[in-house]
Amino acid sequence: MLNLERLRTLDALARHGSVSAAADGLHVTTSAVSQQLAKLEREVGQRLLAKNGRGVRLTDAGILLADHAARILSQVELAQADIEAQRGQVVGEVRIAAFPTAARGLFPAAVSRLRRDHPELRVRTSESEPEVALRDVLRGDADLAVVLDWSNKRLPVPGGLTMARLMDDAADVAMPADHPLAGRDAVDLEDFADDDWVSWPEGEFCYEWLVFTLRSKGIEPRIAHLAGEHHTQLALIGAGLGVCVAPRLGRGPVPEGVAVVPVRQRVRRHVYAVWRSDADRRPSVQAAARALLEVAGQLE
Repeated sequence: MLNLERLRTLDALARHGSVSAAADGLHVTTSAVSQQLAKLEREVGQRLLAKNGRGVRLTDAGILLADHAARILSQVELAQADIEAQRGQVVGEVRIAAFPTAARGLFPAAVSRLRRDHPELRVRTSESEPEVALRDVLRGDADLAVVLDWSNKRLPVPGGLTMARLMDDAADVAMPADHPLAGRDAVDLEDFADDDWVSWPEGEFCYEWLVFTLRSKGIEPRIAHLAGEHHTQLALIGAGLGVCVAPRLGRGPVPEGVAVVPVRQRVRRHVYAVWRSDADRRPSVQAAARALLEVAGQLE
């Protein structure tokens, strides 16, 4: 008989690509991963791993068994979902990942609601960018993710995932309080063609959106500063170092020295909850999605 936990370890190695990454994903040590894989090799009587430089790769037998392991684990997920659904109780553990402003704007109220309504449910939360959160859900490292895209730039969502709209989040332009446009009722992005911009880190989805959007309006953006945290971005704005797009979700009080002006042609982020389709029937996942939707509905 094949051991389920060892199959889970092999699946993690196949998905993550290395022993250390598999260990991180499983929240165990690298030696524990190596021991489980060695035992699995003895069980099947074949080599599943081969050295590849400083790391390892799957052999043909390893690839074959990893493919079966993924299907077996998916069936186990379905079985767990069916058992939970039959019991009709929201119990166990649910892991939720979200991009930082959603974590700040939604998690406190949503998790408090879950603790109040479902005291036997353990909720674990984490912050991660949308692409990473989607990957974690696909890998089974998270049960539900809160992700975003923009009206003019959609986030690619892989198959096998269910997506539910939570809210639309309007964004403004933040600028120094003494900026010539700070007193306007509304502005256009084109008005800031000659300004320095403060942006999300290069490579992130929102950075790509900003560059794409400004270039579509004939503006070659002068991105002077990169910061992942909105509070850091606003601090740079307050020091007179540029302008930025400032979404409202999770924004909190605007610091002194910063003016926030709506965009005339509204700029919106679409916020979604995403989970694996084979977890559709899990009461814990559905309860988490409902709590997030209720809290988001109060913010729109």
